[in-house]
Amino acid sequence: MYFRAGVKSEENVPQDLSDQSGIHAEEETFGCSFCEKSFSNPSAARRHMRIHTSVKAFSCLMCQKSFRTSTQLKIHSRIHTGEKPFSCSLCDKSFLNSSSLKRHSRTHTGEKPFKCSLCEKSFGYLSAFRRHSRVHTGQKPFSCPLCEKCFSNKSCLRRHTRVHTGEKPFSCIACEKSFITSSDLRIHSRTHTGQKPFSCSVCEKSFSDPASLRRHSRVHTGEKPYSCSSCKKSFTELSHLRNHSRIHAGEKPFSCLLCKKAFRVSSDLKRHTRIHTRL
Repeated sequence: MYFRAGVKSEENVPQDLSDQSGIHAEEETFGCSFCEKSFSNPSAARRHMRIHTSVKAFSCLMCQKSFRTSTQLKIHSRIHTGEKPFSCSLCDKSFLNSSSLKRHSRTHTGEKPFKCSLCEKSFGYLSAFRRHSRVHTGQKPFSCPLCEKCFSNKSCLRRHTRVHTGEKPFSCIACEKSFITSSDLRIHSRTHTGQKPFSCSVCEKSFSDPASLRRHSRVHTGEKPYSCSSCKKSFTELSHLRNHSRIHAGEKPFSCLLCKKAFRVSSDLKRHTRIHTRL
């Protein structure tokens, strides 16, 4: 229940204003029982306090969802009716509410109101800004229920869980292959179209994905970002470091099915199998 937060009486009003028909002579405010906020009317105080009590008094007649305010219910109901009353003046898109339209408009204006105080990056959406801030804090609040891995955002967690479930929801229409993420499918589809949109600024080579371009660019820069923790060697690619680390570990995970020989890298096993296939 709200409480009356304060009353402004005539004794607090200057003498020359106290005779103006009681206007502003007595102004009542209604305070929240849980925090320090106060409101000009009791209905606003009641709506606010539902944040603390989790009361959701407004229920949708078409589904089981409930909401704290009638406005939230009204916006939700448009999902069932298909109504999108807020239209963009620059394109054909329409939205359920004004805040979604406002966020969308930034794709046209380029406005990025959410600025990181620790670096120079700016963002058009608050959610994107919050995800970015975790780069600086190292916070990973989303945990996998099947293993110990944690992630900075929900989408990364969703992608990761597919490793456990084996789910591959993104299928290629040109072949039977399926992929865990839409970006993996997009990159794969370029093997059919021949599209290579990522070009090297130093030479004429082009690539189907940005990761391949980054790896290639190290040929020109000489950069070797992957260092062995057991010796001083560095490598241009992570896979090269993994292969090298097996020398220190004595690991040989690639075994020949026809004899007992084992190898550190798959390419060595391929070369070896030719001994058995020769006529």
